[in-house]
Amino acid sequence: MNAQTATAAAHAPALILLREDKNGIAVLTLNRPLARNSLSEAMLEALGDALTAIAHERSVRAVVLAANGPAFSAGHDLKELNAHRSDDDRGRAYFKHVMTLCSTVMQQIVTLPQPVIAAVHATATAAGCQLVASCDLAVASQSARFATPGVNIGLFCSTPMVALSRNVARKAAMEMLLTGELIPAEEALRVGLVNRVVAPGQEHAEALKLAEKIAAKSTLTVKTGKEAFYRQAEMPLADAYKYASEVMVENMLARDAEEGISAFIEKRQPKWQDQ
Repeated sequence: MNAQTATAAAHAPALILLREDKNGIAVLTLNRPLARNSLSEAMLEALGDALTAIAHERSVRAVVLAANGPAFSAGHDLKELNAHRSDDDRGRAYFKHVMTLCSTVMQQIVTLPQPVIAAVHATATAAGCQLVASCDLAVASQSARFATPGVNIGLFCSTPMVALSRNVARKAAMEMLLTGELIPAEEALRVGLVNRVVAPGQEHAEALKLAEKIAAKSTLTVKTGKEAFYRQAEMPLADAYKYASEVMVENMLARDAEEGISAFIEKRQPKWQDQ
């Protein structure tokens, strides 16, 4: 690398979303540390694009979502939003665009064929907390904290509420939304916002370990189960059982179910073909 190339590289803008692939696991890392990984329009677009690509990559069997810097994510980029108050419509069109974009990305996580595991090393607030709640699983460091603090600045966390209220007990969600107070990782575990709490610095390795366990399963089975989980959760009981029964019938007819059941009976390891 010559001096001119080195200078250009030094001044090149850093990627705001990093991707690394490890043994069938895509690790996505939010990389706006100086902005506490706030979900700017560009960050949301980058995350959405990455999820769109991963959805079509059969080699990816699970996703880990992590972050660099002092915070996991501080939520929406309020400076970016506030800058549009001088627009002719006082920012209405831009606010709607960003909220719609954010909601689309959160739904992409839920509808992604592969499970998404958040590795939360530090504070996740507002839409950052929403991001954790939207993931299928979450591993948190003991030093992680969670909050939906919009009420403190006159902006109720209405969109984060959607993911939060679908993942934790109602009264716990309401307390977070109405008080805006930070809760520690152990409390997040108690109310169901995260799956595991580990020593600081171990959350990334633990999330990868969890992803590896899932990656060892049939991707067809995991995809079928994830989709069915979210669909039946919104149905009345009788409808949920009818739908789940139909899913199981189709699943039983899949090659991997036939192989898995045969392997269980024959006391051997299954050989998945993901079909």
